[in-house]
Amino acid sequence: MAAGAAPVDDTDRAIVAALRVDGRMSVRALAEQVHISRANAYARLERLQRDGVITGFTVRVDPVRLGLMTSAYVSVSIEQGSWREVLAVLEQLPGVEKVALVGAEFDMLVEVRAHDNHELRDVVLEQIQAVPGVRATRTWLVFDEWST
Repeated sequence: MAAGAAPVDDTDRAIVAALRVDGRMSVRALAEQVHISRANAYARLERLQRDGVITGFTVRVDPVRLGLMTSAYVSVSIEQGSWREVLAVLEQLPGVEKVALVGAEFDMLVEVRAHDNHELRDVVLEQIQAVPGVRATRTWLVFDEWST
């Protein structure tokens, strides 16, 4: 927890859980759902944002309806000490959804979405493998997925 940040309690966790389901929920509806006053809800939301617990609001999309018909997880092995530079490039590549630094036989796990397998091939073979510091990749094609 950041210095000076208030501890997160059960009400804060309920607020975060409610907003994860519907980030567009009004403060009034949020207050009703977690059984607090609107003033308390506003104050808690402001504090959760200020303390960095809530870092932003976003939209979830169905990638298939957006035309991203294929996806894969790509393991990336990198040169010793190059993770910051590799991460900076990977974050900018089109189709890269997430990058995780992991403790495994490889160094990074990258989630990639593409319109089709040809585009996926180009992202992996021409873009990710061309990043300075990348030694090797291995790709796992996703057949289906579910969100929790």
